[in-house]
Amino acid sequence: MLRIGSHVSTRNGYRKAAEYAVSLGGNAFQYFPKNPRTLAIKAFDASDAAQCAIWCKERDVVSIGHGPYPVNPASDGDAARRMAACTLNDLQIAEACGSIGVVVHFGHSKGIDPLQGYRNVIQWVNSVTSLWEGKALILLENQAGDHGQMGTTPEELTQIRSLVDSPGKIGFCLDTCHLFASGEWRHGQWSSFATRANALGFWNNVKAVHLNDSRYPSGSLKDRHAPIAEGRIGQDELMAFMSAPELKDIPFFLETPAGEDGTHREQIELVKRLYESGGGA
Repeated sequence: MLRIGSHVSTRNGYRKAAEYAVSLGGNAFQYFPKNPRTLAIKAFDASDAAQCAIWCKERDVVSIGHGPYPVNPASDGDAARRMAACTLNDLQIAEACGSIGVVVHFGHSKGIDPLQGYRNVIQWVNSVTSLWEGKALILLENQAGDHGQMGTTPEELTQIRSLVDSPGKIGFCLDTCHLFASGEWRHGQWSSFATRANALGFWNNVKAVHLNDSRYPSGSLKDRHAPIAEGRIGQDELMAFMSAPELKDIPFFLETPAGEDGTHREQIELVKRLYESGGGA
């Protein structure tokens, strides 16, 4: 069964966010557990979160949270500790809402020794998971390469997961725009990437997909999302992606620009049509 939805606002609460997502024709949604611009801890409404979880379970709706943009797992020192506390708070909210987990960008090294950047990612993940006993996962997301090549390949994600103390608490979120922009996915070469990722065991831990077209060509290293089938990835490549057996039952979440009505309703319907015409996964 195709699971598709979009990123929605939680300004009216978590339960209302779920209801709104379904009203757009989706059966999945992504949300920010709290303000995405800061690392501040949120004292959330546990009752509202619980109602969201119950409502979604009754209707077979799935969700993921997306962590704040300032979180950079490759950081160190006090900044890394603040970011770890922030992500732990996000996981608590996601758990209460019944979500799969929280998306966290892989991280970038900001000029430090790249190898130390990878060490920092491992240490950061361990600092979060050592304090986390819930079911919600940290969903490491592949990057576009706009902040450097770190975190753009399936080899990096699978290697980091294999080296952390609690790999069972880590999954992956695959972003199609990032994969394309980084040059990891090129036109006509989806099957070769899928085979390569399969050999790594990558697909076993992909728990969510950010389904985005790209405004720029493969290898551009530019993270600019385009509406579905209107960008440089295009309809045919996206259909090949969605029909991949490796992605069977993995939920898709749109982060594309909204349509003329200010929603993703039309794009959700388009994805459904493309999925059905392509034979689905």
